[in-house]
Amino acid sequence: MKGIGARLFCVGKVVRGKVAELCLAVAVSLVLTVTGIGFAQQKDPREAWKPKFDPSGAKFVMKVSIVSSPAIEGFAVGFRIRDELWKRTNGQVFYDYYPLSMLGGEIEVLNQLTMGAVQGMLCSFVVAPKIGPRFGVVNLPFLVDSFDKLDKFVGDKEIFNHFLSAAESNGVMAVEISGYGNYGWASVKPIKTLADAKPLKFRIAEADVNQSIYKAWGLNIVPMPWPEVQIALKNGVIDALDQTAMVCNITKKFEVAKYWTPVNYAQGLLIHMINKSFYDSLPPDLQKTVVEVIREECAKTRDLTRKQEETEIQKAKASGVEFIPLPKEDMERMRKEGQVVFKEWQPKIGAEYLKKVENLLGYKQ
Repeated sequence: MKGIGARLFCVGKVVRGKVAELCLAVAVSLVLTVTGIGFAQQKDPREAWKPKFDPSGAKFVMKVSIVSSPAIEGFAVGFRIRDELWKRTNGQVFYDYYPLSMLGGEIEVLNQLTMGAVQGMLCSFVVAPKIGPRFGVVNLPFLVDSFDKLDKFVGDKEIFNHFLSAAESNGVMAVEISGYGNYGWASVKPIKTLADAKPLKFRIAEADVNQSIYKAWGLNIVPMPWPEVQIALKNGVIDALDQTAMVCNITKKFEVAKYWTPVNYAQGLLIHMINKSFYDSLPPDLQKTVVEVIREECAKTRDLTRKQEETEIQKAKASGVEFIPLPKEDMERMRKEGQVVFKEWQPKIGAEYLKKVENLLGYKQ
């Protein structure tokens, strides 16, 4: 480990000045490499999802990153996009998909995306506002908080297309959304009321909107990269986890945190982003096909995600996870307290646009 400190540095364009966060991500990657636990020394975790074709002849290669497991439908969509894109472009475009944080944490990869070092990523909705504040609209509490509301949001082309354009000034185009269920709390102790939650340490993503939400709710937070969560739970660094039940069950967080509070304040979403310079380098026919395939596969995946969430919830209950809803008065209190987040983010999202989304989804202050 000697001399690592002298080797930690940041290069290129740093998204919205988040130098410290980017350096941390680079440091973690270097430590993994030096200690011999990086992916380079392990079996390729994509082995089970290897393509049934030889991609070596592709004219265009899109290196695409995602943070979590392709056992989740909203993340597995990348492999379906890969196969369909290969077929529809007659082997011209290879969508080279890297799940499980193989290319680094989200903040690190987001920086790589703007520089063109990677050509695409499925960016979580909690991290996306770092590159385009308008993306934060889908993270506001109790706004896009159900599968039906998500369908309505995506179905309004004027509203959705404006949302997708949020990062164009940073050289990134967004194409579509897939998801991973409804957000709540996994915890090592039962949370029967909001008062029970107050002493706990909640892991949340390193995300600006989330920090605003939890500050409004008066809860203790520990912002943390996703790959660190399992160890943090086991070691008592955190007591609770802001995530979806589906993700917690599939990634075995429920093995430690055996209680679930279905807050349902937001939908877990992945925003499919492409480096604009790479996209512009494609011939027009391939540009059209890339967008069409991503949109078609994401639409199918949103339906699969509804079904998978219910399946994983039933599996979690069968394994002994206790589901405990909060009292109605606590839910109403959280909704009211969360309205300060709307006021804080309105100038960043755009007052007129935010109002249109609220009206579309029936949200009332």
